[in-house]
Parts: sequence; C-alpha cells; structure tokens
Amino acid sequence: MFSRQALLRSARTAAPQRALLGQTRTFAAPASSEKVKPPVALFGLDGTYATALTSSLEPTAKGIAALGNLLQRDAKLVTILEAPTLTAADKSAIVAELQKNTGAAGETIKNFLATLAENNRLGLLPGVCEKFAELMSAARGEVEMVVTSAQPLDNKTLSRLETAVSKSSYVGAGKKLKVTNKVNPDIIGGLVVEVGDRTIDLSVSSKVAKMNKLLTDTL
Repeated sequence: MFSRQALLRSARTAAPQRALLGQTRTFAAPASSEKVKPPVALFGLDGTYATALTSSLEPTAKGIAALGNLLQRDAKLVTILEAPTLTAADKSAIVAELQKNTGAAGETIKNFLATLAENNRLGLLPGVCEKFAELMSAARGEVEMVVTSAQPLDNKTLSRLETAVSKSSYVGAGKKLKVTNKVNPDIIGGLVVEVGDRTIDLSVSSKVAKMNKLLTDTL
C-alpha cells in the first residue's frame, strides 16, 4: 500500500506538515482544558503515548482504530515506520499519507502523529494502537477474551464460548466480553482461552507436553 518512492514523492507536496512537527508536544486541540483520567494504567513508551491520547477518548478512538487496522493489513508500512534513516521529508510524507488513508484528520491524531515523527518514534505506532485499544476496552467496561485455535473458529462456536465465559467468575458484574480469535497451528488442536490476565489452556500441544514431562519424570 505504501512505497518509499511514493512517500518521497509526497514529501514535495507535504512541506506545510514540516512546520507542524515543531508546533506542539500536546496532542489534544486547546479548545478544552478538561482533563480525562485514563481508565487503566499503561506502561512502556507506547503506553505513555496511548495514555496521552485519552484527552479526547471517544473522538480519537475511530482514528486510532483505523490506523491500527491499516498497520495490520500492511506489513511493509510497519517496516517503513521502523526505518532509522527516514528524513524529515520522509516523515512528513508518512504523516500526511497516514491521515489520508485512514481519514484520521482530527487535531488530536494529527498532533500525535507529528509528535511521533518529531521524536523519531513512528515505529511505536503499532504498539500505541494496541495500548489505546486496551484503554478503550477499559473505558467501555469490556473484558478481552482471546481464543487461540489451530484453525479459524466460526461465529457460532465463538458465540457459544462467549456465552459460557460471560456467565463465569472470569467476567465481573457489569462487564462485557470482547472476543478475538487468533490462529496458531502450533497448538495442534483444542483451544487456549485468555480472559483478562487468566489463561485456560485446553490445547493438544499442552496435553502432549504434560504427557512428555510425566514420562520423563517417570523414566
């Protein structure tokens, strides 16, 4: 989707973006001085940037989600963002293209991307998107459930799992599940279900590992 040549061509028409890089180190537009308390504490540099975006939580969510989806679809773009040799013109072009391709035109996201570019941290963008998704889930009262399977699960199976787990003690009162299916052929079969910070390992690979350990200890 993105190529280095296209970005460099865009740099010639993105000169106004360069001035933006030195304008501000805050992400939110200055229209409101109200502070929003983050719904959950995040750590790491990407967590710091994600937390800074909570100054306008809901309006920012759509743009960050679009950025995250774009990065998941375009592995080449992630490699470009991590390149240590990007010039100021390259970074200006990248910021402009990110906004163009995601429709993320709000002042908060524009300032956020400009700040990452200014500090040579565009490579943090995938992590920031993931951490911000955590913030949004906490703000919405969601509990993330990640179901890992050897092959993709159909919607009916995921719905049955969601119903079963939502009635368990793993999910607090008033919370709702946000279900994601990840595919990992290495588990061979069965499921690995992660709910919040808890893990239920029902995979075939886990059972094989336990059996191997038992045999090793016995022999």
